[in-house]
Amino acid sequence: MNNLTDHNWLLSVGTFLPLLGALFIMFGTSKDDERTPKVIGIAFAGLTLAFGIATLVLFDYGQSENLQFFVDAEWIEVISSNYAVGLDGISLPLYFLSMCVTFLVMIYSWDNMPDAGNAKAFYSLMLILQTGMAGTFIAQDLILFFVFFEVVLLPMYFMIGVWGGEQRKYASLKFFLYTMFGSAFMLVAFLALFFQAGDIAGVQSFGFAHLYEFGAQVPGDVQVWIFAGMFLGFAVKVPMFPFHTWLPDAHTQAPTQGSVILAAILLKLGTYGFVRIALPMLPKGAEEWAPVIGILAVIGIIYGSLGCLAQTDMKRLIAFSSVAHMGFVMLGISTLTTFGINAALFGMVAHGLITGMLFFVAGSVKHRYHTLEIKRLSGMLLQMPKMGWILGFSAMASLGLPGLAGFWGEFPAILSAYNPNEALSEELFRTLMVVAAVGTVLAAAYLLWLYQRTAFGEVGDEFKGQSEVEQGHGTGVAHSLSSAANDDHDGHEVIRDVQPTEWIAWTPFLIAIVVFGVYPQLMFQVLDPAVTALVDTINAGIAR
Repeated sequence: MNNLTDHNWLLSVGTFLPLLGALFIMFGTSKDDERTPKVIGIAFAGLTLAFGIATLVLFDYGQSENLQFFVDAEWIEVISSNYAVGLDGISLPLYFLSMCVTFLVMIYSWDNMPDAGNAKAFYSLMLILQTGMAGTFIAQDLILFFVFFEVVLLPMYFMIGVWGGEQRKYASLKFFLYTMFGSAFMLVAFLALFFQAGDIAGVQSFGFAHLYEFGAQVPGDVQVWIFAGMFLGFAVKVPMFPFHTWLPDAHTQAPTQGSVILAAILLKLGTYGFVRIALPMLPKGAEEWAPVIGILAVIGIIYGSLGCLAQTDMKRLIAFSSVAHMGFVMLGISTLTTFGINAALFGMVAHGLITGMLFFVAGSVKHRYHTLEIKRLSGMLLQMPKMGWILGFSAMASLGLPGLAGFWGEFPAILSAYNPNEALSEELFRTLMVVAAVGTVLAAAYLLWLYQRTAFGEVGDEFKGQSEVEQGHGTGVAHSLSSAANDDHDGHEVIRDVQPTEWIAWTPFLIAIVVFGVYPQLMFQVLDPAVTALVDTINAGIAR
């Protein structure tokens, strides 16, 4: 059995290596050179992923409830904050997912750079973003967590503001202000908890272990107010209803790469914050706030689903679906049970894979058709059959089809509300369960509606004759469209099916969606011991 502190350098290298890559790109390449920054970026992201794989291999799965690769070094002594990092079964899947997503997004970007260009700045920002994401999942000190949590803000602000759509400045500013608003309250809550726990313990520390022990001893009414501050910070990031309004704008205007990273990883920083910090450190606060979180989660499910049905833009529809899907995650968290939090954590990874894949497809559709208006898109299965089938597969996964990863995020989260924590109202949560179940029907409605409108039917007049499939036939359709096909030479783009870089970037997502759908135990057996220990901490705090 491994000593849990063996290879304790691994997390630090895996987290800060992308930062080194960003420095290489910034100072070692010229702005006009498009190729070299891409090569360096992909190389460093790939090397980081290799360290992530080493972490997976060396992780002791028999002790997934304990922190591994733990480092606790002096950092800012004057405020009692240490450089403390560690990994357990809760953070391992998300830590590794952040590395995979960054690497695959960079490969996708090789042939799909946003129109604004400048690979040097774009790849640098993605590497800085990777450091912030990975660091958030391994931090074991509140100040360190806050630093990493905020590091992701600036790169994403620039990715939306520089490489985004027509309304990019508005969307990036809204994203920045909303997140900063939440973070201000969150920081005040962290400081309040630090001083309250310090008074009880007689020694002050921002360390998670210290605050798990002494945060629970803070008077219940004080916990409720501190939890409120954390709630604002994390709820904006999730985003929960009614703090969600920045998300559709940010997703719609962001470049494809920004949308994928935002959906796959950044939204999870909020839900992870609830699980890792707010619930175990403030158990009595969590008990009081759980019904509010549950109600808002279910409102988010229904509201997000209805919002999807009202959309005319493919990307905006997928963005609203994130509001609904994260509602299921928050419903699982609000039950304060092992079953519910397991479902929520599985749902976080599943949502990252599936919605990330949907945004990839939406980005590629925009790249080819230069529009995402649903009414202008039709006949994808005729023009780009492979792309059409991938969209269908991703839509089925998103609506929670059994056998695909999305099912194990949604169904157990709904089921967990039937038996919430003993401290919570069964009647309320069982009502929430029924309402959440209605959300799954609405999810099927908006996703099938999207797929039917974009993939089925005839190709729209404005795009007829432009695809490889149509031009490849010798008779029939191609013959009747020969004049349109010949327009190729007059400046029309050929609409091509899935390209090699897209296959490389997407295949791991598609495989993971199937593997976790068919064998969810692969992840649950990593999560469960750590979640059980976490819920024991929460219950002990509530009973105190």
